[in-house]
Amino acid sequence: MNGTAIKNFLRVYGAPIAIVVLGLVVAFMFMAPAPPKRITLAGGAAGGAYAATAEAYAETLRKFDIAVEVQETAGSVDNLARLKSHQADVAIVQTGVAGAGAQDDSIRSIGAVFYEPLWVFHRKSVRVEELQDIAGRRVAIGPEGSGVRALASLLLKEVGVKPDAFTAAPLAGQAAAAALQKGDIDVALVVSGATTAWIASLLADPDIELLSMKEAHALSRRHPYLDEVTLYRGVVDLAAILPKQDVMLIAPAAQIVVREDLHPAVQSLLIEAALAADGGGSLLADPGRFPTPQLADIPISEEARRYYDNGPSFLRRIFPYSVANFLERAWVLAIPLLTLVIPLIRAAPPLYRWRIRRKIYVWYNDLRELEAAGRAAGNAIERTEVRAKLADLQSETSKVEVPVSYTDDLYRLRAHIRFVAEIIDKLAGQERHERI
Repeated sequence: MNGTAIKNFLRVYGAPIAIVVLGLVVAFMFMAPAPPKRITLAGGAAGGAYAATAEAYAETLRKFDIAVEVQETAGSVDNLARLKSHQADVAIVQTGVAGAGAQDDSIRSIGAVFYEPLWVFHRKSVRVEELQDIAGRRVAIGPEGSGVRALASLLLKEVGVKPDAFTAAPLAGQAAAAALQKGDIDVALVVSGATTAWIASLLADPDIELLSMKEAHALSRRHPYLDEVTLYRGVVDLAAILPKQDVMLIAPAAQIVVREDLHPAVQSLLIEAALAADGGGSLLADPGRFPTPQLADIPISEEARRYYDNGPSFLRRIFPYSVANFLERAWVLAIPLLTLVIPLIRAAPPLYRWRIRRKIYVWYNDLRELEAAGRAAGNAIERTEVRAKLADLQSETSKVEVPVSYTDDLYRLRAHIRFVAEIIDKLAGQERHERI
């Protein structure tokens, strides 16, 4: 494209382009905010399943240039409190805890991600065939504020075991397992994944027995956030045949909870992280079971619901995260911009034609005034001034560049200028002849 063509293009479309660029600048000022570059994730106690899960999710998010601070916490209740007080943006929370009174309208779940069975281990020397047999025993039910204590207290209350009917020890996890093996307690109610090393240790201990929860089906019907799961014979250690027979367990689930105002793009990334970490199944869950909105006891966020219904967005399937996110935020500008651009593009050629012809018409006004002034001139001096102005007008029009389609209008104007000049010259000649 040569210089003349570029100039002609800019003459026609320069104004619409400038208006569109200005519109884009204004629109970007009101575009939805970009995802945060840094978030805080409340995990759990060091060495626990929550801490490991939090680190796995943080690694996934860091691949997308999101800095993640993983907090060490006391557990689910602590995590919920951190979300409510804005100390954390994301947290791992045991299902059932929010229903115990910790729920808040400012938080949302994006789904359960793995089972956390309630394991009821007891010493073989102590007869425990059902939960009611815990009465009168020394029982580890977790520290105050922990998810295991909330769940254990609920189940024991439902089966009629009052808090003063047993001696509660505020132990959880590996500490509770160690106390049980030493004989410091009779029963340990613990919540943990099936792959934890101390779970295998308790299953292998000949002095320790795992209670099969006969009420698991009933409990899952009474509490939607609980599910009955089967720990199959040999699934923990096939060589040692651990456990020795199928065991029924009741299991809450770990769910990912976020602040309601967390950017939807980050919520989608968290679901993708859960799919990568937990979608392939486990010792207790079939592949594809997690992540799921089914066991969550906190309302599912709108973005999570959309993801479960439709999967990743169309743009996310095609483009990298950063590009897809930008386009998803920018698409809302497309309709107003199109409504602005299309009329401007359609109006540009007529406007350009009007501008060219208007300039020619203005010259015609000048020409008509000069003709009238020339005819009315009373002496040679006035007529000479008019003639000089006609020469200037002729010179000005000779320097104008117009598209080929407007050449006839310009040449017609130049011819008319010469015609008026000839009239003025003829009048001047007649005046000189009359004097002679």
